[in-house]
Amino acid sequence: MERIIRGEILFLAKIKPYMLRLSILLLSLCTLSCKSEEPAVEPATVIQTLPTVPVKEYSFSATPFWADEFEKNGLPDPAKWGYDEGGSGWGNNELQYYTKANIKNAHIEDGVLTIEAIKEKLDDKNYTSARLVTKGKNDFLYGRVEARAKIPAGRGNWAAIWMLASQSDYGKQYWPDNGEIDILEHVGYDPGIIHASVHTKAYNHMINTQKTSRAILEKWDTEFHLFRIDWTPDYIRSYIDGKLYFEFQNPKTNWEQWPFDKKQHILMNLAIGGNWGGQKGVDDTIFPNKFQIDYIRVYALNP
Repeated sequence: MERIIRGEILFLAKIKPYMLRLSILLLSLCTLSCKSEEPAVEPATVIQTLPTVPVKEYSFSATPFWADEFEKNGLPDPAKWGYDEGGSGWGNNELQYYTKANIKNAHIEDGVLTIEAIKEKLDDKNYTSARLVTKGKNDFLYGRVEARAKIPAGRGNWAAIWMLASQSDYGKQYWPDNGEIDILEHVGYDPGIIHASVHTKAYNHMINTQKTSRAILEKWDTEFHLFRIDWTPDYIRSYIDGKLYFEFQNPKTNWEQWPFDKKQHILMNLAIGGNWGGQKGVDDTIFPNKFQIDYIRVYALNP
């Protein structure tokens, strides 16, 4: 395109000035009128480029070895879920108090788990919510995790399904030395932008080196979508509705880059505010705010 335009200008320079001006004007109008329209955004449109280096491919069992279909109304199953409790800010200056086994903040109804953030004062916090964890109840090494979820709208919220190491095997700090895998993150002030990431000692957001990717998702707050990761010895991949949008490959160097050879557990939570979720403040008209999960399943890595 640049060569064509330069050629046209050289040709036009040989003709009369008023013809030059007219021709440049016509050329500009053609350029503007011929520009194609932006394509419509499709569900789970990948924003960032995926790696292309081939790696060994893995498969997973056809049936999950652990799952929660959320079929029984009431509180989440205590055999499957524990709670992180308190209002410490959780390392991110979050504004909510996470309650334990409080049916207002975590309840099952009609086959769906709802994690609900409420505007109410508890201790020195102005909001309550819940953070469910499988630590000590489902700790596993490698596998496919699927969660069908509907993400809440609202400026100031921060919904997440993610994983952390079940014990500290590496380094001097539990985090980030032992790794974090983010299956789904969404902050309300940036609607429809879904994030998948990993954090390690070498790659984490505190030093702005985190490995991450984003996707644009339509109807993220009105319909359920399937969020998935495949965690193997050689790669971690993230999908939305079956579409790959993030891959982190094992560099096979040291634990500082890949601590993901130890057991991890699942967390699901709805935070309010915080260093990321609260960057544009909190809209208090969004409450009660509901993060809904239809099911979550974990499939074993095939040998």
